[in-house]
Amino acid sequence: MSRLGIRALRWPFEGKDIEGTIQHLARCRGNILFALNLDQISILQNVDHRTALNQLPIADGASFDSHGEEHNPTCLQNTRVELLKNINNWIDDPNSKPIYWLNGMAGTGKSTISRTIAQMRHDRRDLGASFFFKRGEIDRGNLAKFVPTLARQLAWSMSGVALFVKKAIDADPDIVGKAVREQFEKLIREPLSKAAAMPSTPFSVVMIIDALDECEREADVRSLVNILSQTQIHRPRLKVLLTSRPELPVRLGFGEIQGTYKYFVLHEIPVQTVEHDISAFLAHEFRKIRDSFNMTVGDERKLPSDWPGQQTLQDLTQMAVPLFIFAMTICRFISDRRWNPQTRLQKVLDQGNKSQGSQLDQTYGPILRSQITEVSQADREEIIKDFREIVGSIVTLASPLSVTALSRLLDVSPDVVDERLEVLHSVLSIPLKRTLPVRLLHLSFRDYLVTEKSDFWVDERLTHRNLAKHCLRLMRGALRENICGLSFPGMRRSVVAGARLEEGIPPQLQYACMYWVHHQTKVDFKPNDSHEVYDFLKIHFLHWVEALSMMGRAGESLDSIRSLIDWLEASHFHSLNDSSLFRFLADAVRFLQGHLSVINEAPLQIYSSALAFAPKRSIIRKTFRNCIPAWLSVWPQVIEDWDACLWTLEGKCEHVLKGHSRSVDSAAFSHDSTRVASASYDQTVRIWDAETGKCEHVLEGHGSWVNSVVFSHDSTRVASASRDRSVRIWDTETGKCERVLKGHGSWVNSVVFSHDSTRVASASKDKTVRIWDAKTGKCERILEGHSDIVYSVVFSHDSTRVASASEDKTVRIWDAKTGKCERILEGHSDIVYSVVFSHDSTRVASASEDKTVRIWDAKTGKCERILEGHSDIVYSVVFSHDSTRVASASEDKTVRIWDAKTGKCERILEGHSDIVYSVVFSHDSTRVASASEDKTVRIWDAKTGKCERILEGHSDIVYSVVFSHDSTMVASASEDKTVRIWDAKTGKCEHVLKGHSRPANLVVFSHDSSMVASASWDRTVRIWNTSMGECNDVLPSDSGTDVLSFTPDDGGIITSNGVSSFTDNCMSPENPPMPPPPSVVPALGLRDKIWVTSTGQDLLWLPAECRGGTAAVSAGTFAIGCRSGRVVVLGFSAAEIAKL
Repeated sequence: MSRLGIRALRWPFEGKDIEGTIQHLARCRGNILFALNLDQISILQNVDHRTALNQLPIADGASFDSHGEEHNPTCLQNTRVELLKNINNWIDDPNSKPIYWLNGMAGTGKSTISRTIAQMRHDRRDLGASFFFKRGEIDRGNLAKFVPTLARQLAWSMSGVALFVKKAIDADPDIVGKAVREQFEKLIREPLSKAAAMPSTPFSVVMIIDALDECEREADVRSLVNILSQTQIHRPRLKVLLTSRPELPVRLGFGEIQGTYKYFVLHEIPVQTVEHDISAFLAHEFRKIRDSFNMTVGDERKLPSDWPGQQTLQDLTQMAVPLFIFAMTICRFISDRRWNPQTRLQKVLDQGNKSQGSQLDQTYGPILRSQITEVSQADREEIIKDFREIVGSIVTLASPLSVTALSRLLDVSPDVVDERLEVLHSVLSIPLKRTLPVRLLHLSFRDYLVTEKSDFWVDERLTHRNLAKHCLRLMRGALRENICGLSFPGMRRSVVAGARLEEGIPPQLQYACMYWVHHQTKVDFKPNDSHEVYDFLKIHFLHWVEALSMMGRAGESLDSIRSLIDWLEASHFHSLNDSSLFRFLADAVRFLQGHLSVINEAPLQIYSSALAFAPKRSIIRKTFRNCIPAWLSVWPQVIEDWDACLWTLEGKCEHVLKGHSRSVDSAAFSHDSTRVASASYDQTVRIWDAETGKCEHVLEGHGSWVNSVVFSHDSTRVASASRDRSVRIWDTETGKCERVLKGHGSWVNSVVFSHDSTRVASASKDKTVRIWDAKTGKCERILEGHSDIVYSVVFSHDSTRVASASEDKTVRIWDAKTGKCERILEGHSDIVYSVVFSHDSTRVASASEDKTVRIWDAKTGKCERILEGHSDIVYSVVFSHDSTRVASASEDKTVRIWDAKTGKCERILEGHSDIVYSVVFSHDSTRVASASEDKTVRIWDAKTGKCERILEGHSDIVYSVVFSHDSTMVASASEDKTVRIWDAKTGKCEHVLKGHSRPANLVVFSHDSSMVASASWDRTVRIWNTSMGECNDVLPSDSGTDVLSFTPDDGGIITSNGVSSFTDNCMSPENPPMPPPPSVVPALGLRDKIWVTSTGQDLLWLPAECRGGTAAVSAGTFAIGCRSGRVVVLGFSAAEIAKL
């Protein structure tokens, strides 16, 4: 008891003792619960962090302690002593350079040193991450997963970093798809810097990058060296140990960052030191070989205790220097237990004495030539042929394959593969299981085979050609639609993984899909190559992309298509057939750009949504139109050809920046993307931290609305334009106003810095543009010529010219130095609000109230393109009751009638003077009624488009209109809180239904036309009698409703909240319930305005331009009113959907 701080109670108990003990126990209980709560919070945080970190894709086998690296050696004790000490001293020195470049020839032991340092620093708890590049290994031969792999390791090793890595992922879930520089900034540099203050963060962090020369893209090598050189972190100090061969791309990269790194040339170590280390290694390995052999044989076969002898070790050392890889390879060769070690040793010595070739030939030649000694000439040729086909393929593969997968790819027996690999365990990693990949032990073996002119020389280009042909053969025979057996068109690829994916797409087929283009583009071009590629794509393009999508590699299809285009262009071969292939590939790029996001999510949409919404002239659509599924019975009307839009980016909001007390009129990012500035009607400018959303400064001083805000290109200043006729320049760090630029005679609409940040241009309602010196605030030029308000101004990227956009419908281009007007760009039919220069300053784009964007030649002033298609929002869309037509109502004040089958516009009904919110057909489909913000309802002849009646009486906006089922009455619901019932023939108002306390937004007739239901923003639904105009019932609608209809038997109301039944006074003997109609169409719906659904399952994805605020369904036909002003009509076959 005393150990718990509780005094033992003694009988008889005293009240104060008992009370004190109870209080103490209560405190203990509270402390325990608090501790448990902290533990639970910690556990939840760890789970949250793990969930986020698991989103980072990693390169398998890239870390020093991975399964793939575990059998690779570290330095033996008492070897590489001085070098290891030198590297460790560099790490520990706070004033040393941030990068240590260890370079050396192939086989000099760079990776062994990297692994040794990694283990040392891991033991000292300051190893942050490691990445061992390996050419030919998926994801380890490029930068695709380089940063995520390092970030994930850093987060696991440093808890403080994990928090900020998670925040970076939350802020941008697509960060791993961004440029490597941005990934490194957001996932490594920033988290490390922000974790500096945490006690768990070490003083220095070591990052080890091995074999950079094995990164396949030369541009990536130079870029990575540059990124690492600019990563200056003072706490914790980031130290990067980088190893590579002295290849040209690496040397060029380091040549660009002189003074920021320390370097050491491994092959320049004194020869005596290298001899000592190799000799020690050989002595150690031969002891292991001798002891292992002697443990398994009888006394008469045992090797002598001094085997192989001091002289032999010296001879082998001399043969090996300076290549550690030679020593390692011959040790693996001699240790093969299927042979006597002395016999194998003698072969090495004999071949070494005979060989006059390079050191690589002395390393690998004896091993390879042992296969063809003492065999017939015929057997020799057969062995070399098989070797080139099998081993040549292994060293040329883009990613390692198992014996099983390789045999199927090459179409040879796995027994033949096993037989050829049996004697190559000293140069290849060959697992016991046929299903595990065969790997190179060292890249120098590949170098030897493809460069040395020996009996075993491998023609690399010929091998690529053969592999490309095998890939195409395999894909032709195996690819098909829905290869993994998804059960519904909108099913996500994420439901298929592991064994199920391999069952549909086995490893050899996965390899073929991913790498056929890689091999194809490595061959010497022949005319027939393009024929083979085109023949494959014409049949299997969609199948191939679907398969890549199922593997989570859909994005690589686009890279592959672009690689094929580059390959064809580089060939300079342009026959007619190749022109067709060029056009196919160019169209494929646009096709994938437009639909890659949905293909990656739901692969089968490539056959439905992607094809159906592609332009009519798309080659992909025309080639594969027969693949559009039968359940899509009416295809959407689409544009003729691809438009100017290349990508539609859809994402999520990262931060809501709150603080302004009135409307925000302008916002801008700083050029380094770290801050956001906002301008408001509250007369202030605010500067925000772009990552956290925190407001850093409130810039006060303007005397009226602030219309525009912009950062200087060096991000150190902000300029703001206001209705107080001034421009202000502010310091972004302090928030202090540096200059007030006065001179305009009216409010200033726009302000911009020149690209060198030395000048500011402003555009004003006074019809002028002014150019100011940003440092002194002096007005240098007044640009006069516009005849009306100037809304926008911009500098060209070379800062020599200025363009301005005006209400006078023109764009003007000015000489920024002299102020002279060089060009007047005329053509817009309305106000021009915005103007911008292209980056090369040769073109100008302008946006106008006339709903067009125009692109102009900046030199000649000629209009090159008019981009048309913009219109106003469609608020309502409805089918005729015979399902042959669709009517739509729009903010453009018109009603349009469309053919439901073809999507063609038949009539434009003009007459309303304001927005049209609602439209409806009469039940005999002969008339249309529309409701408008102009306070009227109009009735139109659906065939001629003529307006038959204007129903006037409402005192405010009319939101909804509907015909009775017998087409004799019309009901309308209005902002004036009333519902009106009209005679459809005469236009006379028969009843004004009053009772709602807020606007009525929906109205509907019962099936027998005896009742009207109205929904209001007062959160009620009222039921009215049409004969008397009396309210029979009031039903609550807690959250309001945007859906309103009677149940099929007229016994209740369907709203967004569900079905509500009437009270008895709504029904009468004269109006018995109607039987429900039979269900003959699939249960079509619209989810999130993105997916058309059938019985709740995603069926068809809608592109961004085909989404909007309203939709209607009738007998399997679906009409969608889009925000672009377009109405999309789709037809669905119930019978075909039922087969899915």
